Amino acid sequence: MKYLTLNEEILLLAIWKLKDNAYPVSIREEVMKMTKRNLVYGTLYRSLEYALNKKLVVSQRGEPTAERGGKGKLFFSLTKEGMAALLATRELQNSIWKDINIISLKKKRV
Repeated sequence: MKYLTLNEEILLLAIWKLKDNAYPVSIREEVMKMTKRNLVYGTLYRSLEYALNKKLVVSQRGEPTAERGGKGKLFFSLTKEGMAALLATRELQNSIWKDINIISLKKKRV
């Protein structure tokens, strides 16, 4: 069973949430909205490349547009493996956190 790193999980969740509108600019905006942190494009493209290599996502070129100089956007979507890894990671987190009382955890901060 394949588990995701936190960064992979965030990336795949952003792609899943965006559905048919998951291209790098919208993915970056969604990740930043989810995490409240800046994400530089170099990091995003490297993460997308890793996800492609791990077969967690696939990419598909959209229709060319005049505004983009005839280039179509590159859209991303989850593969079956990506969705399975996302679900397995969520189940693992639920299992790990199952018996943890958040209120008592907050009280025991050092």
